[in-house]
Amino acid sequence: MSLFDWFANRRKAGAISQNQQEREIADGLWSKCPNCGVLTYTKDLRANLMVCPECKHHNRIFSDERIQQLIDPGTWTPLDEHLSPTDPLGFRDRKSYSDRLRDTQDKTRLKDAVATGVGRLNDLPVALGVMDFRFMGGSMGSVVGEKLTRMIERGTRDRLPVIIVCASGGARMQEGMLSLMQMAKISGALERHREARLLYIPVLTHPTTGGVTASFAMLGDLILAEPQATIGFAGRRVVEQTLREKLPDDFQTSEYLLNHGFVDTIVPRTELKKTLAQLILLHQPTQPATHAVHVPDTVPETLPLKIPHEL
Repeated sequence: MSLFDWFANRRKAGAISQNQQEREIADGLWSKCPNCGVLTYTKDLRANLMVCPECKHHNRIFSDERIQQLIDPGTWTPLDEHLSPTDPLGFRDRKSYSDRLRDTQDKTRLKDAVATGVGRLNDLPVALGVMDFRFMGGSMGSVVGEKLTRMIERGTRDRLPVIIVCASGGARMQEGMLSLMQMAKISGALERHREARLLYIPVLTHPTTGGVTASFAMLGDLILAEPQATIGFAGRRVVEQTLREKLPDDFQTSEYLLNHGFVDTIVPRTELKKTLAQLILLHQPTQPATHAVHVPDTVPETLPLKIPHEL
């Protein structure tokens, strides 16, 4: 064998082994962290709720995985699965909105960008809505608003705590004003839930922006966020041009918002279910008193004034 043939065989063998390695990674056996680059056995990564064991980077997960992580097995009952979006405005950009919806539904096997239902979280009944960023960036259209509103109203009727896991780019531009109206509709349902003295907790994940941030994401009794989540209303360029000043690099992260009072606490995904259960237990209605206490129906406008005899 000539030296040229030997080098050619080595190059060919190296290419085959490299292709085999790429196939193994592509098949999902190993996962590479986008933050630190560490390779992790995918089964171990899923057991750690898709949080990198080295740098604690929270990989993006979707609605089905989130429901499995939060809801006890066998207790999930989905709500309004039949609702599907339409194209009331006949909107068209590079392609028609109806074609874009159909393509996205075929690709994701989802009807729209949110899954809602009721179930048990550590054996505590809850109403849960989970937004899914796969479906057109988790944008909030009419179906998203309707499903969340119905889920909140179900929680109010059955006196359940409501949890919404937010992951959205904001309002869906293809539905125009109809999308913006969902902000008011969901907020109105949450106000009735609050008047019933029931608990609402939004969980802000990466990313939570636009009209979602401007409405139900910031209306919680307690606002939780995942580490290093991007949370904001407008983009950096728009905010800087409006304020005419340079903003910190981390000004739209959950850590920055925690320091400035916009969120109440940051909870790692591995602790989220336990934290939510503790918060729900702390806000359970108290037991009625064993001895009735008489409260007068009316209070006199003026109370009798006793003057000491010495005066």
